[in-house]
Amino acid sequence: MPAYKRIQNAIRAEIESGELKPGDPVASERQLARVNNVSLMTARHALASLEHEGVVERWVGAGTFVAAPKIEFNKLMSYTEHMSSRGLVPRSRVLVAKIVGRESEVAARLGLPVSEPLVKIERLRLTGEEPFALETCYLAARGFEELVNAPLARISLFGLLERDFGLQLAYADEEVNATEAEPQVADLLNVARGGSVLRIRQVIYSTKGKASLYVVGFYRSERHTLFIRRFR
Repeated sequence: MPAYKRIQNAIRAEIESGELKPGDPVASERQLARVNNVSLMTARHALASLEHEGVVERWVGAGTFVAAPKIEFNKLMSYTEHMSSRGLVPRSRVLVAKIVGRESEVAARLGLPVSEPLVKIERLRLTGEEPFALETCYLAARGFEELVNAPLARISLFGLLERDFGLQLAYADEEVNATEAEPQVADLLNVARGGSVLRIRQVIYSTKGKASLYVVGFYRSERHTLFIRRFR
């Protein structure tokens, strides 16, 4: 394994273990070169690659710091896929996994009768020990009842649906807005009550064009970047 990769893996391991948290300083190029017995250029390459991936931020005259995880919303990816693509270990805490009924707004968004039973899965997303997002997912219970017993703290819901249930996801319509954090959301995300959080509501469609999932997520606003390409 190249020396710069070993340095990157060591820094990622410290982040994943919680030893390094967002905002914490990372060892300088000179420190990394000395400790790992490599050239200054190798250490610089390791940090530059981590910066390109969004794992660290480098500030001229101040040093290198652990970056707060950011999600780019151009591509339809699960939280697990986003974190894994950045070399981080995704963690979730399942708060709710049950069958519910008479959720009129959810049913309307999914094009279902109001009386249709739904699977409701609510998870707190974490990076290390830090709360990252609170996401609630709904889908029709018919054919998906077994999801309430799935180990969704450890695996991707998207991956499970595609692999075990044959539901191929294609695209999502999203509504993104800032809103005040209600007490429960604020407490779970460790933000001030009434503080600003990002709310994203998604209707996710299958490759057959059917509205299959409705997801409501509350995100710490400093953890997300939305990139938009505009044409004229």
